[in-house]
Amino acid sequence: MRRAERLFRLVDEMRTRPISRAEDLAQHFEVSVSTIYRDIAHLQASGLPIEGEAGVGYILRPGFNLPSVTFTNDQLDALAIGLAFVERNGDPSLSAAAREARAKIQASLPAPEERRLADAPFFSLRASGTAPEHLGAIRDAIRERHIIEFGYSNGQGTPSHRRIRPMMIWNLADGWMFSGWCELRNDFRTFRFDRVDGFQVLDDVFVEEEAKSLRLFLDLDACEARGF
Repeated sequence: MRRAERLFRLVDEMRTRPISRAEDLAQHFEVSVSTIYRDIAHLQASGLPIEGEAGVGYILRPGFNLPSVTFTNDQLDALAIGLAFVERNGDPSLSAAAREARAKIQASLPAPEERRLADAPFFSLRASGTAPEHLGAIRDAIRERHIIEFGYSNGQGTPSHRRIRPMMIWNLADGWMFSGWCELRNDFRTFRFDRVDGFQVLDDVFVEEEAKSLRLFLDLDACEARGF
């Protein structure tokens, strides 16, 4: 890891700790304690509000933030992977948003000509294709917490009428799905877009509840995932 990158990460790490001991930081970054002492001295000399001393510990005073466009090389690669995937996922509005986001981030980087997001050594392998018909409407419903209603046929072709609190969309190699809290089953369910019929977003707005939340859904054991 280059020193400049380590310094940025050191500041981020200190922001997460009430007090930072050089020994702990050295272990975290896999460097010597003397290296941490030199790095902190450099940061202090650069004007960062770091208080403390060797052998006691250091505190980064509240209110200091790194510029939002300061990214490490690994962080830029992570952004490039995510943007490439979104750009090729088949949703025209999200693809355009990904291209615009890349341009904004690129333009605001220090020395942008030396580090281009488009040059990251990772690429999305998912082939582009047509996004599902109701993808944009479900994204909006998730954001605004609107109930959605639709007809649905299961794997055996049995139809049912569903009223769902939508919470997430899955873009997998073999197709698209979405998950939510199903009022018919009184449980979490996941649905395939290609089995949906008569879709509509209702005016009804739901209030987030812990027992019906995305966090709880994601915490479920993988073997209990429903509807796949």
